[in-house]
Amino acid sequence: MSEGTSVLRIATRKSQLALWQAEHVAALLRDAHPGLSVHLVPMTTKGDRIQDRSLAAIGGKGLFIKELEVALEEGHADIAVHSMKDVPGDLPDDLVIDAVLARADPRDALLTAQAQRLEDLPHGARVGTSSLRRQAQLLAQRPDLRIEALRGNVDTRLRRLDNGELDAIILACAGLVRLGWESRITARLEPAICLPAVSQGIIGIECRADDANTRKRLRALNDPATRSVMEAERAFAGRLGGSCQSPIAGYAILSGDRLTLDGLVAEPDGSRLLRDSITGSATDASRLGQDLADRVLAAGAGALLDRLRHA
Repeated sequence: MSEGTSVLRIATRKSQLALWQAEHVAALLRDAHPGLSVHLVPMTTKGDRIQDRSLAAIGGKGLFIKELEVALEEGHADIAVHSMKDVPGDLPDDLVIDAVLARADPRDALLTAQAQRLEDLPHGARVGTSSLRRQAQLLAQRPDLRIEALRGNVDTRLRRLDNGELDAIILACAGLVRLGWESRITARLEPAICLPAVSQGIIGIECRADDANTRKRLRALNDPATRSVMEAERAFAGRLGGSCQSPIAGYAILSGDRLTLDGLVAEPDGSRLLRDSITGSATDASRLGQDLADRVLAAGAGALLDRLRHA
């Protein structure tokens, strides 16, 4: 997009949540730049098309963004809007995450048919989630639970709970709130019980690295505090080589200019949780993430992750 162009195109998935996020970014851009015309370019990704298998089985979370990145590189769109928890650690050299919005609630949500808390679920309760991270932490608390795969849009997942197929499901608080489903949340799982996914609750905006005009427009949307915690969490997962096959969690918080990062690597069956934390200057966010990853690796996560990668 050249200087002076008054149209900006947003590549987005067609899911209800992705469209909400793209429309939200479009509204923020219109407010920040009066006169700018913003259009959505909805696309279906491989991750959206394949619904009958787990993400781990079909190649990981990057399947939700590849087509959007191709649209950027080929000039069919100017920016792409992502849930940052879906974005792999390694970006193409010609693309950048140029802005992130202020983080929404990063916690996981428990939605149940009857019980009010995780500990209230009946013995052997059927719990739906396709996240190995959630599965491992749930089973660490409740080894009796029966974990069942859960894919599809929010409506589809809620239907499986409402029709009695499942006793509970786990979803992200942020997505439920954004879609107007906050009333369905039975309980928010605190990080001490279920550490969030890396960058959960963060919306990121990707663009071409050489598109100076778009990058200038995106500056108004960037939240520095959120970027700092995101960089720490992504550095942690990046050093570990995290993927959908790996039960990895990372959650950072800021207090003034100090950043505290909690990180976790787990056995999928919850029999072993390797968890540690680190605190330091927020200006060293990426280094803190890497240092914490090195500590967790030294504690045994390296062998665990290697075994899972070759399983």
